[in-house]
Amino acid sequence: MKYIEKTEEFDEIIKNNLVLVDFYATWCGPCQMLSPILEELEKENKNLTIVKIDVDKNETLARSHGVMSIPTIEIYKEGTLTNKQIGYLSKEELQDLLK
Repeated sequence: MKYIEKTEEFDEIIKNNLVLVDFYATWCGPCQMLSPILEELEKENKNLTIVKIDVDKNETLARSHGVMSIPTIEIYKEGTLTNKQIGYLSKEELQDLLK
């Protein structure tokens, strides 16, 4: 799992094959519940890169992505945003988004 702090870093990473971006905050209960699920998904999917962005530390990046609620999940395939979901998602729901 990669923690992003700069927009340039984000722009480079999303060019990878399959990227799941988690906009979160340390104080967010649903975000904390989602974190172990993301770790499992990353272990199970070798072609998946998971990026975590703390909205409190990266307000500009969160704002530029229209993040108004957390957790917000974005899925990128080869640099293109293919899906965006707001709120807690189960492992099965996340796997469906990645297909």
